[in-house]
Amino acid sequence: MRNEGLGSWPARRARKTPHRTALVHGDSTVGYAELYERTTRLAHALRARGVRRGDRIAYLGPNHPSFLETLFAAGTLGAIFVPLNTRLAGPEIAHQLADSGAGTLVYGPSHAGLVAGLPGDPDVRTYLQVGAGYDAAVAGAAHEPIDEPVAADDTCLILYTSGTTGRPKGAMLSHANVTWNAVNFLIDKDLHADEQALVSAPLFHIAGLTVLTLPVLLKGGTCVLVEAFDPGETLDLVARHRITYMFGVPAMFERIARHPRWAAADLSSLRMLSCGGAPVPTPLIETYLARGLTFLQGYGTTEALGVLFLDGETSVSKAGSAGVPHFFADVTVAGPDLTPVGPGGTGEVLVRGPAVMSGYWGLPDETAAAFTDGWFRTGDAARVDEDGHAHIVDRIKDMIISGGENVYPAEIEDRLLAHPDIAECAVIGVPDAAWGEVPRAVVVPRQGAELDPDEVLASLVGRLAKYKIPKSLVITGELPRTASGKLLKTQVRRRYGTPEGNA
Repeated sequence: MRNEGLGSWPARRARKTPHRTALVHGDSTVGYAELYERTTRLAHALRARGVRRGDRIAYLGPNHPSFLETLFAAGTLGAIFVPLNTRLAGPEIAHQLADSGAGTLVYGPSHAGLVAGLPGDPDVRTYLQVGAGYDAAVAGAAHEPIDEPVAADDTCLILYTSGTTGRPKGAMLSHANVTWNAVNFLIDKDLHADEQALVSAPLFHIAGLTVLTLPVLLKGGTCVLVEAFDPGETLDLVARHRITYMFGVPAMFERIARHPRWAAADLSSLRMLSCGGAPVPTPLIETYLARGLTFLQGYGTTEALGVLFLDGETSVSKAGSAGVPHFFADVTVAGPDLTPVGPGGTGEVLVRGPAVMSGYWGLPDETAAAFTDGWFRTGDAARVDEDGHAHIVDRIKDMIISGGENVYPAEIEDRLLAHPDIAECAVIGVPDAAWGEVPRAVVVPRQGAELDPDEVLASLVGRLAKYKIPKSLVITGELPRTASGKLLKTQVRRRYGTPEGNA
């Protein structure tokens, strides 16, 4: 087999465990032998439509077996897979199609209207709708093995950043990047061959795809694909499929814990709960500990995949930490002069290793700016404790400088979320004549609760230094988030970041 990349995974897994279930979607199941056959047929169908090595194949749609079939088929041909965020608007989708130069677009029927109305003139030549042209193409194609040589360093994915601080950039991830990342998780998470993983995090995001799904499939486990996250359905699926492993961002786990059936739900099958995407609030950790469940927390980026991991042995004693570097990752936390900070110090997280991207697609200047002496600069700030565990405190750009003091919003948010009547919150800096800028809290109350801003701020006295306590508090019905649940601080600032901003 000359394919050293992801395109060979279905064939390699099918020869080891052909009858084991790979995917579950609704009432349908796909075994590993069937996954290999369908992937091969799709690769033949795409080749017949002109797809060649290095071509870009985009996918737009919710979690579905066809997403993974398209990923593996692209890898079979040496093509590059481009997953698209399902919550983007037409012009944003059109931009990413044009930016990546995708010549093929596979899309779900839920997005047929958006695809039909795409603005501009994308270079897409082939459109395949799942459930229509896609199924016919797979059924009518040949199934003979394809032995295209694909090197480990060939680009596998162009994964666009979430764009929380500007226009999304396409991170180029090689087959080796994705494989080494999966190896890191197999080592550090001790995945089992009979794992039953619930995949409700979107596959177009690094967590749903590279933290959860691909490591489980590499090990030979089963992935239960869910098109959209719902806390009540999650509780049902855990019990029905005896789910052992699931991933979510803090906002997802918070919604599950707030569900009326949380206290009585059957969670006895759960062995691993993995959480990332944002610092996990201490009150949320305590809520799950009360049910006998612990979080395996981690930290990663689109460009470097998994970076830090907090294993089960230290998940309680180091609760709130993002952990230590993955087995095959090197991490340093450095100050502005790039000198590593000591215990208790705060600096920027820098990472290098076999899972770090080669660069941004078509952006050589941005690529050069993202690396220093081989280290990828994440732009995230962390504090290192005496045992070498890193505590992610915030984005460097989100840091508030108030009267010369560095204030990290995540620390304040953690304290605010301990308030019994607050469901969500975001802290931003607003201009101040005396201090330069001061913190402002934007909070979402729990259902049925009535918040008194003065009482909430008074509750922080003695728990935070005076300069960290927000000088104002705004109550809102919801906070803007990405499809993966990440808070969009830029939108929060735009709406609430002026001195008088309160609506």
